[in-house]
Amino acid sequence: MSKKIPIGLSDFKEIIEDNYYYIDKTKLIDDLIKDGSKVKLFTRPRRFGKTLNMSMLSYFFDIVNADENRKLFKDLYIENTENFKYQGENPVIYISLKELKNKSYYDLVEDLKILISKLFYEYRGIIEKLDEFKAPIFKDYITRNSSENDLKNSLGFLSQVLYENYGKKAVIIIDEYDTPIVSAYEHGYYVDGISFFRTFLGAALKDNKYLQMGVMAGILRVAKEGIFSGLNNLAVYTILDNDYSNFFGLTEDEVEKTLVEYQIDYRIDDVKEWYDGYKFGDNEIYNPWSILNFLSNKTLESYWINTSDNFLIKKILNNTDDVLIEELTEIFNYQPLEKTIDKSSNMIDLNNKKEIWQLLLFSGYLTIQNKTETTADSYLLKIVNKEVYNFFKKTFIDNYLADESLFAKMMISLLDKDLKAFEQHLQKILLLSFSYYDGANEEKFYHNLILGMILYLDRRYKVHSNKEIGFGRYDIVLEPKNSNDIAYIFEFKVAKSSEELERKVNEALEQIKSQKYDVDLKEKGYNILNVGMAFCGKEVKVKYL
Repeated sequence: MSKKIPIGLSDFKEIIEDNYYYIDKTKLIDDLIKDGSKVKLFTRPRRFGKTLNMSMLSYFFDIVNADENRKLFKDLYIENTENFKYQGENPVIYISLKELKNKSYYDLVEDLKILISKLFYEYRGIIEKLDEFKAPIFKDYITRNSSENDLKNSLGFLSQVLYENYGKKAVIIIDEYDTPIVSAYEHGYYVDGISFFRTFLGAALKDNKYLQMGVMAGILRVAKEGIFSGLNNLAVYTILDNDYSNFFGLTEDEVEKTLVEYQIDYRIDDVKEWYDGYKFGDNEIYNPWSILNFLSNKTLESYWINTSDNFLIKKILNNTDDVLIEELTEIFNYQPLEKTIDKSSNMIDLNNKKEIWQLLLFSGYLTIQNKTETTADSYLLKIVNKEVYNFFKKTFIDNYLADESLFAKMMISLLDKDLKAFEQHLQKILLLSFSYYDGANEEKFYHNLILGMILYLDRRYKVHSNKEIGFGRYDIVLEPKNSNDIAYIFEFKVAKSSEELERKVNEALEQIKSQKYDVDLKEKGYNILNVGMAFCGKEVKVKYL
């Protein structure tokens, strides 16, 4: 009988002791010990096993429960290595910042006091061994009476008193270190948040003579603001690096063995289409969260994509412009896009197009097809897999183009060449989505319409926007993948009044004809429908020929 599936579990001890299915990643411990760098940062998309690995490291090094924890590693890779001798050798400071999603700086500090209180309480037994100066400070941390400055130095102070008690340097593990930084950006106290964590992390990891090893994990490397200022002993391992690339997420071999274990290996091709596609270093990686949920439910659907509010991604998509729309058009048409990628991210400047593509890549929404030779840091990016593609479809259609069923009716009317029904459904979408498209925001609607078409019609059409052809640039072309289907050319116009709609829609049709936007489609032998669309606020007029 197959073991239980550990969906939502990230505590290594619980998974091992309660006999859940576990894919052995303990070679990570061996590699970390062999690695000469003092402090390591791993950046991976959410739900790719970071927390489970951090938990595993905590149980391995923990000096307090060394004998009890040793049995957790029985028959695992690390047990048969020379470095297993380091099991239970160090006091461990393990803290996760995943819950620090605060709406204000004050709340951030107060909630961090609670986390630090719990951390110090675990070592309350050493209070009686502290001198008259350190004991009150230690107690203040437990009772949440420490000052903000003391809070910044909490991990540094704890590593010192642990060393003095155990005679061994501390292993400091900080999981989801970037969660409070993202929240600070979202809620407007970014500068204060960065300033706090620069000192908080620096006190723990920079020039700390009581530190044996520091390991951090998160989604992004937030570096340009100086959060790691002066941390010269930091080694960063992102999805671009080969080192440690197969410890987060599942390799193809691991997935195949798992499917065999649960007797569904015949679904490997479907599983690959939905959940594969990630490239970490030179390794092909599957999404572990989605794989576990598929093993449990036996249904191919989106699992990982619904585990977050996707704030940063939605912020990007809410600020699209002509250039970004053209590039997203290529991505959604399954065309690779070449971009220069840095290992670090500067979230304060999401209007910078370079930062947008880096965030999409490191967050797991895009993946690398291959390295290019254009520059030292240039890569071809592409959509990851069907699960991610469906996320974008849902985001654009549900959030920005009214509900999916209404948009579907509109697109079906278009495919049936029922342009009267198409106009009626589009009119309803404009009315329902008015808050997005009133006044100067009309252009936003066109952009989202383009992307909605791409995502809804992806099986039948390639959707092109703003491409130069004939004597000008068209707005949208739907090029059928099947030569028997009809091709569409769209031209948009904006009217200043309702009375002007008729004239503008006729101008749109005349422009398609006079500028010869159909020359390429005619050469390819398609039947073509020209569609003019004129907008005035919430009103729309559609004509075709």
